[in-house]
Amino acid sequence: METKDLLKKVRKIEIKTRRLSDHIFSGEYHTSFKGRGMTFSEVRQYQYGDDIRAIDWNVTARYNEPYVKVFEEERELTMVLMVDISGSESFGTKSQFKKDIVTEIAATMAFSATQNNDKIGLILFSDQIELYIPPKKGRSHVLRIIRELIEFQPKSHKTDLAQALKFLSGTQKKKAIVFVISDFMSDDYEQTLKIASKKHDITGIRVYDIREEKMPNIGMVSMQDAETGQVQWINTSSKSVRLNYEKYYHDKINYFKETFSKSGSGVVNTRVDESYVTKLLSYFKSR
Repeated sequence: METKDLLKKVRKIEIKTRRLSDHIFSGEYHTSFKGRGMTFSEVRQYQYGDDIRAIDWNVTARYNEPYVKVFEEERELTMVLMVDISGSESFGTKSQFKKDIVTEIAATMAFSATQNNDKIGLILFSDQIELYIPPKKGRSHVLRIIRELIEFQPKSHKTDLAQALKFLSGTQKKKAIVFVISDFMSDDYEQTLKIASKKHDITGIRVYDIREEKMPNIGMVSMQDAETGQVQWINTSSKSVRLNYEKYYHDKINYFKETFSKSGSGVVNTRVDESYVTKLLSYFKSR
């Protein structure tokens, strides 16, 4: 991609997603995700309504009147964006591909974290770790993340979420807020998610296209698997073919929902032609 065109795209996404994070998401993000604990701030005179368990008896004895310890939330967090860049993300039948919405969601989350002075890291994965950017703060760091989301070309088109979750557990030693953004057409990640979710606060954001849910009846069609590259003729007029496809698709989605729910992780589903803003706000408010 030409540098000029890339900068235009980065700027366009920054303007749109920064506005969302500034005016909508930053407050919801702050209240939805808590810091690592409480740290001592100061000692002040007791006021009516203060918890008597907070009384500092040493200071109280010294000044002969009650004083209490004041604590504040240790706010700084680390956010890790785990983004699926496998072949199936380059699909879309409406105005945008799935990967375009994925990029917008990731950018919005990153700017929301920046508003709270949190660190942001990025893991781009297929069936391998394609790129890892360690967590850091700042606008320039977020713009680098957006740039990679737009222009990075993966070596593989397949998907293996389990590998990505293993990498997360191996690199993030402290608790992190983790958003896994994918279509979740992967499987066999139940155990690795269970391990990762014990340490981290994980949310799976599923981005999908309406045309993926059902196979249309349009006769014999040449189809290519986006992840394997395999091409074959499919008879979409066959009812059994369409039903088998729907079962395969819904089995994957049910596995995603059940696996994330059982591990205590959050779940968000957003269609390419829907407002991901509404879906994310609703999720934040429900936490």
